[in-house]
Amino acid sequence: MKTTLAGLGVLALAGLVLAAGPATQPSKPVPADQLLSQMLRPQNTSGQPLANGTQPPAIDKTSGTGAIAPGAPAQTVIREGSYLVDRVGRMTRSADGQQLEFTFDVDGKALKDPPMVLLPSLKLMAMETAVKGSTRDLRFRITGVITEYNSRNYVLLEKVVVVTDTNQQF
Repeated sequence: MKTTLAGLGVLALAGLVLAAGPATQPSKPVPADQLLSQMLRPQNTSGQPLANGTQPPAIDKTSGTGAIAPGAPAQTVIREGSYLVDRVGRMTRSADGQQLEFTFDVDGKALKDPPMVLLPSLKLMAMETAVKGSTRDLRFRITGVITEYNSRNYVLLEKVVVVTDTNQQF
């Protein structure tokens, strides 16, 4: 008897739900011209949109007046996403000693490339291990993707090779 009453209660409740219709009713259709004018109306935004890369390139803060050498020319930062391919240089510490940088060797033209900060990765760890295990100043040939932040270039290493000096005299 109890199961029959429970079953009748469930059926009655289901009937009420079905009679009431779905929980969310579709709104009245909006005419197309009204919908289009709503979408084209400028929105009231209080914030500024993010820059889309149309600004002129920033000046690298370690070049120009920020460089160690007097009268060094100001250099623009390299755009993010560019690749650094087979460049030779040394791993050095930044002026504040907090970051590892890649200081480029002379390319035969001029010392125009400011150092780039090396981003932490397994390749950087391999470079640190090679330097710790060596008794001489190591040079590296690196390839990586360049990023840009706060008027500085950073490089995420993809390939690192220790450059051997073939013309070394013993």
